Amino acid sequence: MKIAIDISPLQTGHKVRGAGFYLENLKRALVKYYPQNEYKFFTRGEKLPEDVDLVHFPYFEPFFLALPIYKKYLTVVTVHDLTPIVFKKHFLRGLRGEIKWQMQRYALKKANAIITDSNCSKKDIVKHVGVPAERVSVVYLAAGEEFKIIHNSEFIIQNLRMKYNLPEKFVLYVGDVTWNKNLPRLIEAIKSINVPLVMVGKALVSEDFDRNNPWNRDLVRVQNLAKNDKTIIKLGFISTEDLVGVYNLATVFAMPSLYEGFGLPILEAMSCGCPVVATREGSLGEVAGDAAFYVDAYDINSIAAGIKKVFNDENLRKEFSKKGFENVKRFSWKKTAEETLGVYKKVIES
Repeated sequence: MKIAIDISPLQTGHKVRGAGFYLENLKRALVKYYPQNEYKFFTRGEKLPEDVDLVHFPYFEPFFLALPIYKKYLTVVTVHDLTPIVFKKHFLRGLRGEIKWQMQRYALKKANAIITDSNCSKKDIVKHVGVPAERVSVVYLAAGEEFKIIHNSEFIIQNLRMKYNLPEKFVLYVGDVTWNKNLPRLIEAIKSINVPLVMVGKALVSEDFDRNNPWNRDLVRVQNLAKNDKTIIKLGFISTEDLVGVYNLATVFAMPSLYEGFGLPILEAMSCGCPVVATREGSLGEVAGDAAFYVDAYDINSIAAGIKKVFNDENLRKEFSKKGFENVKRFSWKKTAEETLGVYKKVIES
């Protein structure tokens, strides 16, 4: 097969976000495990060879015109989630955004197949885009192979603790700062039990953003809640190598989201042996299985009690660490590549 894959997101800010991580790992896995195919990695505007069998657009954003309206080739599109469409009250789009969404929705309906990260996202796509369920394939993601327990590396771990001035025990959060991440409730919960919270994510330390944009409402709240609070440590963006170390150092990983299309940091934490406290909202129950301690996303007291229980109970932490290791065995990039190729073949053969 001759497959063309759009790698345009790697040239933008999405390189350090979920879409960039997905693209880098998919690219690597396809070439490593299935080298018999011919892959053409291109960026938007680049002319493609006439003999390409299929084009894969591995990224979709409702309010950004990434998909061509008129298609020349068989196409597959990856839609990670439709959170801003499902919760439009919390992600105001305006007239311009509505026009872009309708254009993107039209282009998406014309795709030969859609790949998405979870059954939860598949239901959203079928409902909000209006495509038949059989055209949408669920292909799970996986943590990168670099996410693992660091054995016999006390020197590396201690250096990392000193580098970021990390406490002996702490709760860890990794991710963006949008409404669905539920960070104001997480911070309120942390304040009520008085344990350190380490937060990793580029937006957390951003100063150059529109404070009047409704999409940034939670970012403003989080920055205000964390201001002058020494128990909340915002690291901003850190390298993957350092992130692996921080997962290894963390006492508990918390992901109290109101909604997720997948929830990759859960698998990263589990791969590093870090026990997870999460909610069942969106796809999180689907991804974490029985390997997370679950709390109510809408109840600050529930989030606080859950974190406190796991944080203070060493046996419980060991139990969830062990369950996490078992859970991540369900996911691998080889499997992601294999199932993605299965979608390609199905489109070409049909």
